[in-house]
Amino acid sequence: MDPSDGYRYCEQVVRSRARNFSYGIRLLPPPKRRALSAVYALARRIDDFGDDDAMPADKRLAALVATRKQISDLDSRPTDPVFVAMADAARRYPIPLEAFAELVDGCEADVRGAAYETFDDLLAYCRRVAGTIGRLSLGVFGAADLRAAEPLADALGVALQLTNILRDVREDALRGRVYLPGEDLARFGCSLQRDASGRFTDPPSRLVALMRFEAARASEWYDTGLRLIPMLDPRSGACASAMADIYRRLLARIAADPLAALNGHVSLPPWEKAVVALRSLWMVR
Repeated sequence: MDPSDGYRYCEQVVRSRARNFSYGIRLLPPPKRRALSAVYALARRIDDFGDDDAMPADKRLAALVATRKQISDLDSRPTDPVFVAMADAARRYPIPLEAFAELVDGCEADVRGAAYETFDDLLAYCRRVAGTIGRLSLGVFGAADLRAAEPLADALGVALQLTNILRDVREDALRGRVYLPGEDLARFGCSLQRDASGRFTDPPSRLVALMRFEAARASEWYDTGLRLIPMLDPRSGACASAMADIYRRLLARIAADPLAALNGHVSLPPWEKAVVALRSLWMVR
């Protein structure tokens, strides 16, 4: 398969699945846009195996093992469009492919139903499933001082993942998953138990306090991660800035009305995401 066909497939995945990331990715020049689309498409595939509750756990774990092997065999002329594109992107950019193995580790933990007692436990998970994406993206973006940029890219990924976790508390609970640290639940006297209608039984005031505590923590990770932006070239900086701003606005909505986030799915309208992306591009020119 020609790499251009693989890239077209990956860009279609981005258009159909990357509800937030696509607004930043489209700000990149075509070569980087194609390469980051390949990174996203492969990460999306790995994540889907972690999330597909309709598939038996043993089959999901086997699929993750097979994907891990395919990543290690990128030089063996793959035929799958995602791996064709990823192999070509890795030849053109210093993408740290070993980070995908960490992502697989995190998704295997999801399949096994891992719980997190402390924030350090959750942080290790976030670094596997999202800090890795920051580092993979940095391989495409490039930076004059990669050594200084890598921990900032990792921190930005952690910030985005913490936001995802707060956005999806109810959805995850309905699937039997709890990502918020056990020590934090105990601190605020919350159990995240649900009644027959699926609503949380904890007193609303405790849930609000818990969610705002976690949102403040996530905001601190944005403060660190956003120091990455000036280290990137203008178009890469616009891409990363747009992604971060979209998620940070989402975090602000969660913090402003935690109960609405816990009882439904909080999101930004497409027009607002488009405005954020355009503003990000304008600010780096």
